[in-house]
Amino acid sequence: MSESTPTKPQDEMSKEEQAAHDAKERERERAEQAALPYQWTQDLSTVTVTLPLPKGTKGKDLNVVMGKKKLKVQLKSASEPILEGELFNDIISDESSWTIDDSTLNIELEKLSAHIASHQWWPHVLTHHPKIDTTKIVPENSKLEDLDGETRGMVEKMMFDNRQKAMGKPTSDELKKMEMLEKFKKAHPEMDFSNVSIKHTLPCSAMLLVKGDDSC
Repeated sequence: MSESTPTKPQDEMSKEEQAAHDAKERERERAEQAALPYQWTQDLSTVTVTLPLPKGTKGKDLNVVMGKKKLKVQLKSASEPILEGELFNDIISDESSWTIDDSTLNIELEKLSAHIASHQWWPHVLTHHPKIDTTKIVPENSKLEDLDGETRGMVEKMMFDNRQKAMGKPTSDELKKMEMLEKFKKAHPEMDFSNVSIKHTLPCSAMLLVKGDDSC
């Protein structure tokens, strides 16, 4: 049996190889998402799920549970749920809602991340379902230049970090740590930094010397 050819790291691909790889991944992703029993979209604050129901289904016929990190949809007359699983991330249950329109269930899940200044794209709704590539997402409702400065900064940082993680490269926060460490090393050539990792936060003494930050 022949072994499959290992996938070349993305940062080593030519433009043609990258384009072919992306096209293949998009096709795979479309097929996986089309096979789900529901459709879904998202923006920075909300995940919207649309689920077809048996014709004539009314609200009183359904049991819909939207927990902090759980979603369940079940017909009261059925023994098994139509949809059930763990959500990718926390939601605000009290601000989430659902309606039925022409035998279609529309669920609006309010992302907790949008309320704590930590915007995040979801790769999937339920954790046991296939993921999408969040590095390819751009805001649909508005262009980046139309966003206010703070929101645009958050979105650009999120997109950059997603791309870096996909390529196995440092995130923006890790790059800042690297820069701070380099400054500290130059200021203290007598110290041994051979065992220091960029994953480690600099000690308070280093923070004070590098940034003049005495808050830690």
